[in-house]
Amino acid sequence: MFRWLSLGVLVACLGISVHYRRRARIEGGTIPRAREDPLFIAARIAVALPLWLAIVVYVSNPRWMLWASFPSPEWLRWVGVGLGILSVPAAYWVFSSIGQNVSETVLTKEHHELVTHGPYHWIRHPLYTMGLALLGGIGLMAANWFILLYCLVALIAVRMVVIPREESALIATFGDRYRDYMGRTGAMVPKLMGRS
Repeated sequence: MFRWLSLGVLVACLGISVHYRRRARIEGGTIPRAREDPLFIAARIAVALPLWLAIVVYVSNPRWMLWASFPSPEWLRWVGVGLGILSVPAAYWVFSSIGQNVSETVLTKEHHELVTHGPYHWIRHPLYTMGLALLGGIGLMAANWFILLYCLVALIAVRMVVIPREESALIATFGDRYRDYMGRTGAMVPKLMGRS
């Protein structure tokens, strides 16, 4: 059952992502990946590929991922189901809010807009938050330490490497407007009492 729930939320979120990313390419153009640092691209692949392969293998045939399973209480697997289900409307909210500004790179588009509505009113990078919640939810549903470990690696990489690079590009584009926005929002969770 958890395998099918994992597959359902994964397909729903990917469907939303593909739809909005396709629209963004048509309406806002694309940024060639070649403009990014090759080492940065290689590091992204090194983190993302094992995570996505593990999830695909799990939903294809859970027995192939038994080597990484751990004895999980059923309630914890249901917490994963909750995270996964909440990720679907969150994906819609994030992608419909960011619109044509969504990109597969950390660079800004030529006609990039500073989005501060929807979830972006409170969080500067809700796309990363939503994606990691989805993947972590699948890891909990699968009771799979490998998927959860790579979610943690992805979280650290996003927070320590990806977000600083992306925010440098946004500061270069929007200057003080983006610095002010940073001052009143959290990076991946809402800012509480002056702290992110």
